[in-house]
Amino acid sequence: MDGWNWFCWNRGTASDVGFEEPEPFYLPDPIPEWPQGEGFAEGKICIGELEVVEITQFQSIWSCFSPKEKCRGATFYKPLEVPDGFYCLGHYCQPNNQPLRGFVLVAREMANIPSSTGMPALRKPLDYTLVWSSGSWTEDDNEECCYLWLPSPPDGYRALGCVVSKGPKKPSLEAVRCVRCDLTDACESTDMIADMKSMFPDFPCKIWKVRPCHRGMWGKGVSVGTFTCSTNSSIEDEMSISCLKNFDSSLHAMPNLQQVHALIKHYGPTVFFHPKEIYLPSSVSWFFENGVTLHKRGVKMGEVILPEGSNLPAGGENDGNYWIDLPDDNRNEYVKQGNIDSSELYVHVKPALGGTFTDIAMWVFCPFNGPATIKIGVTNISMSKIGRHVGDWEHFTLRVSNFTGELWSIYFSQHSGGVWVDACGLEYITGNKAVVYSSKSGHASFPHPGNYLQGSEKLGIGVRNDAARSEFLVDSSISYQIVAAEYLGDAITEPCWLQYMREWGPTITYNSKSELDRILGFLPVNLRFTVENIFDSLPVELYGEEGPTGPKEKNNWEGDERW
Repeated sequence: MDGWNWFCWNRGTASDVGFEEPEPFYLPDPIPEWPQGEGFAEGKICIGELEVVEITQFQSIWSCFSPKEKCRGATFYKPLEVPDGFYCLGHYCQPNNQPLRGFVLVAREMANIPSSTGMPALRKPLDYTLVWSSGSWTEDDNEECCYLWLPSPPDGYRALGCVVSKGPKKPSLEAVRCVRCDLTDACESTDMIADMKSMFPDFPCKIWKVRPCHRGMWGKGVSVGTFTCSTNSSIEDEMSISCLKNFDSSLHAMPNLQQVHALIKHYGPTVFFHPKEIYLPSSVSWFFENGVTLHKRGVKMGEVILPEGSNLPAGGENDGNYWIDLPDDNRNEYVKQGNIDSSELYVHVKPALGGTFTDIAMWVFCPFNGPATIKIGVTNISMSKIGRHVGDWEHFTLRVSNFTGELWSIYFSQHSGGVWVDACGLEYITGNKAVVYSSKSGHASFPHPGNYLQGSEKLGIGVRNDAARSEFLVDSSISYQIVAAEYLGDAITEPCWLQYMREWGPTITYNSKSELDRILGFLPVNLRFTVENIFDSLPVELYGEEGPTGPKEKNNWEGDERW
């Protein structure tokens, strides 16, 4: 093993090889005492026959890293301070290049809820199956090696995570519990934690995070926080663990309206627009009050939209028969530039991961989306048409743990995609309030300032997204309006404009190819084909001036964000 130039250790010997384990991450400020409610931030959540607790304190079991790249590799942990009567469902793993930040759920049976099948909800495994080892069974030093075990569940039960040991001795059957099949849900692999092949070429293995398959506002899948591993190229062939399923339809752990307001006031990010931004946000009512019109196919004249949008067609789907347009008088350019003083964030609150988390989606409206800037190497070319359209809806989403009310991560929407960033990777402006950077002209959201490229970062070719601080800002902890929270019933009245499912701008067809050909004509012949392929891979909305649909028509309104 020494010949591989890799090290592994336990907690007692990490310092001996000059490596310090990741330090735990804590939010900048303590979590406040939230307003009183029923089940939010109470530490425990009932999901039917089971009650679960989120454990975020861990003890390391085994780690590996390269002396040349100590940030590579991974560490395996077991949960600490498991409450009496609760049982571990699996161990935790994370990369070494980030602060210690994660959770696993532990569970116990609810004594006052009878079993629906006559069988207990939790049972010990019958045995363990070895799924991976960092060394050979015949090595003299195998007591220092890592062994990953999959619990062998009784008939009618499922394993929810792997168990890790240092050395080849099987874990105790008391170390973990399996869950009755009908209380579980399907899960799938997501981000890869570590590729062990690069560290142990004779013993290849990939470690993956897992997540419920059924997510979104109506999904019942509950993430356990465990991991899975694959020893061949297809993770699907080895997905032998499940997640939990929430059978409590009351969603009692979701925050009430007073608690939602407290969460927004405590965590609401400050949104910074670029110092050279021309097309700033506004409120929807300001947009309507300044002469924008509703158009109907086949009717020449547009209808002035009332301030609250009460004369907009409600419901249905985007059938192309209606659209909104800017005023055709001298207010046109004025409206395009928005009115940041009137701007507010439009908030949609919804359950996530089976009601164990709350997603607070914050929507930003801009009257106009500006044209793109194309970057090719060191050359930047401003487009006149590509990327521009009337009406621009962008958003970011705060994910909050319903066990504690702790901010867990933020999703940054970026045109047709986006990225989840853990709380430890955010930039904070004051207390636990993060910063969101809105890119110049296109208003995509980013966690840090910089020049982000939509295309090929490696080749330096694509559409620029420039993000920086400026005096143009909106504090979402103050300037917001909750427009939807379906789980709260009649507590929130949705505004009329939210029911408008058609386009917030006209469709204008133009020959985008002429602008691209102009760019390609300046390039060396050997580079044109590569650049053209990159342009072809960019989102199609860049190449037509078409207003977007509103928030409720987006896939993530009911579904999960891309993560």
